[in-house]
Amino acid sequence: MKRSVPSLARRGALLGGAGLLAGCALPERADPVPMERVRNAQVLGLPNERFCVTDPVDLPRIVEEFNQAGRRQRAAFGLGPRDRLPDGHIIAFSGGGENGAFGAGLACGWTEAGTRPAFNLVTGISTGALTAPLVFAGPHRDAQLRAAYTEITAADVLAERGLLAALVDDALSDSAPLARTIARFLDEPLMAEIAQGYARGRQLVIATTNLDAQRPVAWNLGAIAASGHPRALELSRQVLLASAAVPGVFPPVMIDVTVDGVPYQEMHVDGGTYAQAYLYPPALGDSRAERIRQGLTPPAVTAYVVRNSRLMPSGGPVRRRVLPIASRAIATLVSAAGANDVFRIRSTALRHGIAFRLAYIEDDFTIQETEPFEQNFLRTLFAYGHDKARNGYPWKDALPG
Repeated sequence: MKRSVPSLARRGALLGGAGLLAGCALPERADPVPMERVRNAQVLGLPNERFCVTDPVDLPRIVEEFNQAGRRQRAAFGLGPRDRLPDGHIIAFSGGGENGAFGAGLACGWTEAGTRPAFNLVTGISTGALTAPLVFAGPHRDAQLRAAYTEITAADVLAERGLLAALVDDALSDSAPLARTIARFLDEPLMAEIAQGYARGRQLVIATTNLDAQRPVAWNLGAIAASGHPRALELSRQVLLASAAVPGVFPPVMIDVTVDGVPYQEMHVDGGTYAQAYLYPPALGDSRAERIRQGLTPPAVTAYVVRNSRLMPSGGPVRRRVLPIASRAIATLVSAAGANDVFRIRSTALRHGIAFRLAYIEDDFTIQETEPFEQNFLRTLFAYGHDKARNGYPWKDALPG
C-alpha cells in the first residue's frame, strides 16, 4: 500500500514520543528456511498452493496449473478437447495504498455500465490484493467492495507505535486493525465463491515478497480455497495482509512452513516490494504466440491493468532535510518501478497476441489527501473511478508518450 509510506513515516516520528518511556523487547522469529531448501517449503502441503514466478524450476508447474484450469473451463462450458474456448479476460490490480479506492470504484462503475466481463484470471498486489478477491467473486460483491474503500478510516488499517519502534521494533505501525478489516471481508462464504470460480477454470493470484529469499511469491488462492484444508481461510487472510505489508510501515507477516516435516518460518512483505503489478509469467504465453505464428487462431484474450496511482508523479520542491529527501526518493523509485511494470506487462501481452488495456489516475483528479486513509479522499477517488467506468471507461492501449 505504497501511497502511505512518507506520511506514515512522518507521523510515526512526530507522534511517538510516548513510546520512549515504554519498555520493549526486540521482535523474535522462528528459524528461516535454509536458502538451498526455499523451493521445497510448503504451508498447507498442496502441490499448487504457490509459485515463484521468477524461478525457472517453477515454470513447468505454472504451465501445468494453467493447463488444468483450461480443462476445468472446458468441462464447465461442456466443450470437448478440440473445441475452441470462449474469448478470455484477465486483469491485474496494482498497489497504491489509499489509491486502491480508484480501482474499486472503477470495478463497481464497470458493473453499472453493463460491460464488465467475468475474468479468467484476477491478480492483486498490496491494496490490489484487497480488491482482487471481491472482483473475482463477481459483481454481486460490489457492495462489499465499495464499503472496503469508502467506509473505513485510518483506525481500520493501522495503530501507530512510538518513535522507539523505528529503532527496536519491526514496523512503525501495528497492522492488527488491517487484519481485522481483511477478516471482515474475506470470510467463509467468499472463500466458497473463490473455490467455485476455481472449479470452473478461473484463477485468483495474490503476490507477496518472501523477504528472506528476496523473491516474489504468487499465491494460488483458488486452489487454497478449493482444498478444503482447515487452515485455508487463515492462510488466505495472512497472504492478503502480507501483500499489503509495506516494509517499515507495517510488520512483516510470518508464515509457518515445513521442509520435509521440519518447521521453519518465512518473512513475507508487500508484493509491491518486487513488482507493483503482476499478470502472468512471460514464458506462459509463449505457446500461444507460437500457435499464432503457425496460423492458428486461439481464443481472443484482453488484458486489463488497473494502476492505482498516477503514471507520473507531479513533483514539487523538497525541503532540505533527511525525511523529506528520503521520502521523495522512495516515492520516485516506486513511481518509476510502477511505470516499468506496466510497460513490461504491455510488451509481454502484445508479444503473445493479447490486447492490452490500461487505467490509471489521470491529471483531472486534483483532490489532495491531508491524512492517511482520510474518508473524504477515499470516497472522492472511488467516485472518480466509478463515474469514469459507468460512462464507458476510456481505456488506454499504451503508456502516454
